[in-house]
Amino acid sequence: MPTKKPTATDAPVHLPLPASALCGQCDASTLGFETTAEITEANGVIGQQRAIEAIEFALGMDKPGYNLFAVGPRGTGKYRLVRGLVEQAAANRTGELDWAYVYNFDDERRPCALSLPAGRGEVLAEAMKKLVHDSRAALTSAFSGEDYRNAVQAIQDDVERRQNAALEELRAQAAAKNITLLNTPMGMGFAPLADGKVMEPENFNQLPEEDRKRIEEDIRDLQEGLRVAMQKMPAVLREVRERIETLNEETAEFATGGLVRAVQQSFSDLEAVATYLERVHADLKDSVDLFLKAQKPPEDDRGPSRGPEADSFFRRYLVNLIVEHKDGAPAPVVYEDEPTYERLIGRIEQRVEMGTLVTDFSMIRAGALHRANGGYLLLDARKVLMQPMAWEALKRALRAGEVRIEPVFGAMGLPVTTMLEPEAIPLQVKIVLLGEGNIYYPLHAYDPDFPGLFKVMADFDERVVRDDATVQKMARLIAARARSESLRPFHRNAVARLIDDMSREEEDSERLSANVEHLTDLMREADYLAGKTGHDVVTAGDVNDAVDAGRRRVSRINERMQAEIMRQTMLIDTAGAVVGQINGLSVYTIGAAAFGKPSRITARVWLGRGDVLDIERTVALGGPLHSKGVLILSGYLGAQYSQDMPLSLSASLVFEQSYGGVDGDSASSAELYALLSALAEAPIFQHFAVTGSVNQRGQVQAIGGVNEKIEGYFDLCDRRGLSGKQGVLIPTANVKHLMLDRRVVEAVEARKFHIHAVSSIDQGIEILTGVAAGKADENGLFPPGSINARVAARLHGFAEARQRFGQPPRWESGT
Repeated sequence: MPTKKPTATDAPVHLPLPASALCGQCDASTLGFETTAEITEANGVIGQQRAIEAIEFALGMDKPGYNLFAVGPRGTGKYRLVRGLVEQAAANRTGELDWAYVYNFDDERRPCALSLPAGRGEVLAEAMKKLVHDSRAALTSAFSGEDYRNAVQAIQDDVERRQNAALEELRAQAAAKNITLLNTPMGMGFAPLADGKVMEPENFNQLPEEDRKRIEEDIRDLQEGLRVAMQKMPAVLREVRERIETLNEETAEFATGGLVRAVQQSFSDLEAVATYLERVHADLKDSVDLFLKAQKPPEDDRGPSRGPEADSFFRRYLVNLIVEHKDGAPAPVVYEDEPTYERLIGRIEQRVEMGTLVTDFSMIRAGALHRANGGYLLLDARKVLMQPMAWEALKRALRAGEVRIEPVFGAMGLPVTTMLEPEAIPLQVKIVLLGEGNIYYPLHAYDPDFPGLFKVMADFDERVVRDDATVQKMARLIAARARSESLRPFHRNAVARLIDDMSREEEDSERLSANVEHLTDLMREADYLAGKTGHDVVTAGDVNDAVDAGRRRVSRINERMQAEIMRQTMLIDTAGAVVGQINGLSVYTIGAAAFGKPSRITARVWLGRGDVLDIERTVALGGPLHSKGVLILSGYLGAQYSQDMPLSLSASLVFEQSYGGVDGDSASSAELYALLSALAEAPIFQHFAVTGSVNQRGQVQAIGGVNEKIEGYFDLCDRRGLSGKQGVLIPTANVKHLMLDRRVVEAVEARKFHIHAVSSIDQGIEILTGVAAGKADENGLFPPGSINARVAARLHGFAEARQRFGQPPRWESGT
């Protein structure tokens, strides 16, 4: 049979991609194990060498401002990696300090901060608890004992004796003058006697005037003596008080001095603690009267009083240990999951007493900065920024090098009720913030304090190169996660399937996603399905089922769109050929779902002034990137076909049945194909769908979401029935991104579906129309009958028609 000779309009054969190019598959036989149970040494990190170097540098740099910001998308294992490296660094540091607040004997509103070597704080706190307990018992016993009562009674008896002696002397003087000293409701006074009895007023008035005057004079002299005697009494009473105070101090010293000295001896090597204990010792003696006032009379022999006044008195000697460490323990590593203002810098609690809020130094509570002092504090940057005043408080503490506890309203400059003002605690801590790039870069640009406080950035990559080394590391990461999550062992085929899914997650057959969270979730789901089917080892089928189940859970909207196309509510052709009409492909992302959807794109052309009208842009439905792609089409048409004539067409492009916004330039190649088809009047095969952007030179460029776009069109064709002609045109640059579902790969392998990779508009238009594009010769002429020749001829016709319309009638020109 003779072979047909090709003509100028016959398109060259463009072979579709083989099935092997559609999905990079991991060879399970190269993994070197049967199941992950055989892997004993598993590494939980893959890649991130740049980030690891930055973290180690920040942890080793012991200078102000070298705090760390770990930047990267969620799921890349930032926290796990950072926490592990921080704990390694913390293990090499010891000698951290315990911190406590104690009573300020000079000003109770300003509690004093006390630092002790690690482990000594708890010892001091327990020693002071015991001191309070023993002192309470000793003081109660001493001041309720017979010796103390006898000593007090002796002092009181001495005063009474001295008082009685003075009064007896006055009575003797009065008796010598026949006058007596009386105790009356109005006080002490004198009265004359008659026959040994107080003289009645009537009898006194009957006395001769001379006798009355003498008696009155004698009474005045005696009253003056009484007044002098009474004036001496305050001094006597003061002397008595002083003697009792001295007795109380001596008794308190006798009762508690040995107890305090025992504690002092235990902490004699710590100057600050020794000074504090001296103040405690002095205050126990000086304030014993407060104890006696607060003490309730014991009702039996069960021990000292436990009344609230007594508790308040002894509370001042307790130690509020807010931060404690074990002796020899590593430096603290703290992660604060809820970094509010108070959880960061601490707070002062209050209690209700008699309907009133009260507080004291014992109600001061540590914040995360206190607990991490001397070590490392890990924080989620987003959570810190979302809490009122937390970010400013953190920066203020880092700048000042100290933690000062104050109410949040005070920090905002608002008036607050009188509260404690605890002494600030020196701060030496390494802060590690974890967050995404959309947090780090604005902070670096707009917060003037940020660059000086966080000098080191650990940049986590969301993907790694897929090679033999990283595949092995990924396999060991899977083994590590299976062990840490208490999952069943994974068969090597399941591991290979998981690795392939990590490439699909990254949409790149030459890369692996570093999203460890996604990997772990898929492993958990596959393990669950393996348990339901009774598998002791997770198989590749379990992983496939988990992937399919995950997609199905979020596929409702996609299936509804596919159903509306099947019902022809939305018009999409998958057979036939139409001029100026093409199937473009878009990606929709709704929540966790991402799926491809075909859209009909149409083009119409007519005589005009070189305008390509983007209907989407005109009605404000097109985004800037989409509008840019349409404007590029004008540049391509002008450079390709209108070097020697004006571009004299008008054209309109539209996404049919599009009722929402359209953005991105991934449909610009499809729009150009539709435009060329309309100009050349060459029908486009509707069994193809197209994606790819285009530049002014006609080169087809890479786009995103290529897998979802192909699978979206494949699902529609599969529902309608695969004809063996249907397929998708993608940019050649996207071939390396193909990680298609096994259903698509199997259909391509069976030659029921085709995927073509094109690098230029000429290649694409030849596949879509079956007509050669045509290449210009040295004179700039295209082969007759080719697409480019037909487009050029149409544009020449437009230009000539425009010129004819622009010429005046002959009678106007005078010919």
